[in-house]
Amino acid sequence: MRSIKSHHHSFAVRPGLHLFSFQAPLSTALPTMTKMRAVVYDEPFKVSVQQVDKPELLHPNDVIVRITTSCICGSDLHMYEGRTGAEPGIVFGHENMGIVDQVGEGVQLLKKGDRVVMPFNVACGHCQNCEEGRSAFCTVVNPGFVILFTCDVSRYVAMGPYQGGQAEYVRVPFAEFNALKLPPGKEHEADFALLADIFPTGWHGVELSGFKPGESIAVFGAGPVGLMAAYSATLRGAAEVYVVDHVPERLRKAEEIGCIPINLSKGDPADQIKSRRGGREVDRGVDAVGYQAVTSDGKTEQPNAVLEALIAVVRPTGGLGIPGLYVPKDPGAPDSNSAKYLFEKGLTVGTGQCNVKKYNRYLRDLIVAGKAKPSFVVSHEVALEGAPDAYVKFDKRIEGYTKVLLHP
Repeated sequence: MRSIKSHHHSFAVRPGLHLFSFQAPLSTALPTMTKMRAVVYDEPFKVSVQQVDKPELLHPNDVIVRITTSCICGSDLHMYEGRTGAEPGIVFGHENMGIVDQVGEGVQLLKKGDRVVMPFNVACGHCQNCEEGRSAFCTVVNPGFVILFTCDVSRYVAMGPYQGGQAEYVRVPFAEFNALKLPPGKEHEADFALLADIFPTGWHGVELSGFKPGESIAVFGAGPVGLMAAYSATLRGAAEVYVVDHVPERLRKAEEIGCIPINLSKGDPADQIKSRRGGREVDRGVDAVGYQAVTSDGKTEQPNAVLEALIAVVRPTGGLGIPGLYVPKDPGAPDSNSAKYLFEKGLTVGTGQCNVKKYNRYLRDLIVAGKAKPSFVVSHEVALEGAPDAYVKFDKRIEGYTKVLLHP
């Protein structure tokens, strides 16, 4: 998740996103600031609920949303653990939904009282990439990942002047593009909240792999995104879905939706899967773990572990989808070479952040039609004040914490 370095807060976009504000102030008059409650990053492994400045309209295209649900994401844990360049004082939260409370004078398609959900990655809606459905690579608020390797890497998660949404209110820039309208009321609240990130991201991971109905697929990681990838593959007609993890509660969730759980702690996952298939490899694979992958003991980090396992378990000319996050520099992490035999097997690889706007409208309609219910992944719903304790338990993977929704 990305956050501002030079300001007090962040819109809390997930790692991999570079955000810059080109918006002029709505007014030169000094605003009268009011306060609100928000989840603030204090230091590694510590957050607290504090009083912070309530956001105000800064541009005619902005709206202010009163948050009804914000989620704790696995990406938040990278920052929570001090594994990014995030600095103390930022407000967490990139998976946000709520009710439009204020509307900028340039906004025509939204009105006060509209129920909306926002994608985790802010985009302008009118650059070439946005027009082509690649909103994760917006060249206005996210001007190209090439700068990632030419800038100060310590600022990797520190490139956007947008306050996070684990709070009572959030400002949404380019609101007509970023805010997806939802049916009014309170129905499907938990399902709709997952449209901000993990449901589209899981779907995107399957899409990146080149999956076709009737194929087999292995998903590594049974966290929220991994479970959404497995669920998406099931919705899309997979013949077999294998889900690899070492946390029993997560594997049970996978089994509940008809997937085949593979316990990493019981041996090499590629060997386990091939043994179940009479020695045959699967057609597709998804890495929903990323750079904090661990070995079979569930503790020792090995950044290339999942990539190597996927290469071993996916058939020649098959495909890999990698929505899991890989950063160019991870403070204190081991370095390791990866991707042996990727070329030799002729595998197709798709990577990158999810273009949420490409999928969220259609996934919303699947929810409304009763064809999808992604909220099965939600394990806990707590008040905003419960966020510090929820972060501790989610980070430790204890007491069944799989996906947490916060309600201000």
